[in-house]
Amino acid sequence: MSDIRFERKATDGAARTGILHTPRGEIRTPAFMPVGTAGTVKAMLPQSVRETGADVLLGNTYHLMLRPGAERVARLGGLHKFMDWERPILTDSGGFQVMSLSSLRKITEEGVRFQSHIDGHAEFLSPERAMEIQRLLGSDIQMVLDECPAFGASEAEIEKSLALSMRWAKRSKEAFGEQPGRACFGIVQGGVFAPLRARSAEALQDIGFDGYAIGGLAVGEGQTAMFDTLDATLPHLPTDRPRYLMGVGKPDDIVGAVLRARRSIRSAAVPPAASSAGPTCTM
Repeated sequence: MSDIRFERKATDGAARTGILHTPRGEIRTPAFMPVGTAGTVKAMLPQSVRETGADVLLGNTYHLMLRPGAERVARLGGLHKFMDWERPILTDSGGFQVMSLSSLRKITEEGVRFQSHIDGHAEFLSPERAMEIQRLLGSDIQMVLDECPAFGASEAEIEKSLALSMRWAKRSKEAFGEQPGRACFGIVQGGVFAPLRARSAEALQDIGFDGYAIGGLAVGEGQTAMFDTLDATLPHLPTDRPRYLMGVGKPDDIVGAVLRARRSIRSAAVPPAASSAGPTCTM
C-alpha cells in the first residue's frame, strides 16, 4: 500500500481494531467519519470537529464537482486547505447519487449522464472523471465509481449492475494510476445476495485495491438483512486491508450490532455480528 498501510492491533472473532497509517496522520479503526458533504461539516467549525477526536472526514465528489467545482478547489490549494482540515480525507465517487438521483440520470457503459439537481445543467461522470475529480480535490482515500442499485431490485438486475460496477472498478483503478501517499478503495456490491457479494469481493481482489468498501447497504433492506449481508461478505475480504462500511453509522445500527454480538455470544455460537460490529462505525 506504499505510503498508506493498515496495521491490525487486536482481534476478537471477526471483529478487529487497527490503525490506518497515512502521510497526513493515523486513522484509528473502527472509526466514524463525520460527513463534510460540500466541504464543511454542517453546524461545526473545523476546530470543533478536531476536538471530537475525529481522525478522518468524508467529502462528497458529486456535490463538490457541481459547487464550487473540483478545478476551483484545486486552484485554491486542495480540499484540505479549503476545509481547514489537515488530517486525512476520504472522498466518495458519486456512485450513491447515481441511485438517489435516478430520475435525473441515464447510465451507459461509458458512465452516467445526469442533470444537476441545482440548476439542471448537463453533467457526465465516468470512472475516469470520478478519479480525476478526487485527484484534483487532493483526497487521501479515493473511491471507485460504482452503481448502487436501489433496494428491491431482482437478483438478475443486481447481477447485471454488479458486472457493470466491476468493469467500472477496473477502469477506476487504471485511472487512479500511481499517486504516492494516496489510496484507492474498491466497493463490494451484490445487494443482499450472498453469492453475488462473494463474486464481487473476489473480482475486486483480482484487480487489487488498497482497501475494500462494502456498498449498497442501508438503502432500505432493514437492519437484520444488512447484518446478514455483512456476515456473508466479510469472510471474502482480505484481513490485511482496511474495510469501509459505506453509508452506515447511525446510533441504532451501532447499538444493533453490539446487541446482535451479545446474543450470539450468549448462545455459545460463533458471533456473526463480530464481523458487523467492526465496520458498523464506518471504517
